[in-house]
Amino acid sequence: MNILTDLKGPLFIFAFLVMAGTAMAQNYNGAIQQARRDSAQNDAEQQRIQRASSDPTAGAAGTANAAAPMDPTLQLTLKNISSLQSDFAIFSQHDSIDTNRQATLLNNLTQAAQGAKATASSIQKLADDLVTAISGQKQLLLARQTKLAREVHALFNSSHLSATQQQATLTDIQKILTDSGCSSDAAQIVVADLKVIGSETK
Repeated sequence: MNILTDLKGPLFIFAFLVMAGTAMAQNYNGAIQQARRDSAQNDAEQQRIQRASSDPTAGAAGTANAAAPMDPTLQLTLKNISSLQSDFAIFSQHDSIDTNRQATLLNNLTQAAQGAKATASSIQKLADDLVTAISGQKQLLLARQTKLAREVHALFNSSHLSATQQQATLTDIQKILTDSGCSSDAAQIVVADLKVIGSETK
């Protein structure tokens, strides 16, 4: 559940955009608020289940308060971000390139867009360049992996970003990569790929 608890972080891209007073789409604003509510409800439900396991009579009382189903848009968003983070974690820990995992990354990037889609060639180039940039970069720790996944996902949904927001996200991604040990050239190549993705998904 790391990705849910991390939603409160000031750098979570959608919360960042809301606090910036921008015109991000209402469904994302609602989704983030729903995520916070669901996180609290899920925690309460887990506690109820634990109590029920030790006291069978406690289970029925909490059934009516079970967490409501999560918003489908939010589910897709969180699943995609989590999948991308897992990909980044694998590549950052290995110098050699796992072609099977590279295919998984390509698939997860392809599924990131919930509106207009980037071209297959653009996504393929990004996948290849991301793998080159982050393979063996053990300084790309969990917090950076998660942040990178959020911001890559956001750029695949650039219709929700203003030009200023898009540029700020690209700048942040470049910093994440270079702070994690990627070369400046490799980071700039990834950012250039993401600029193309952003223009194609506007």
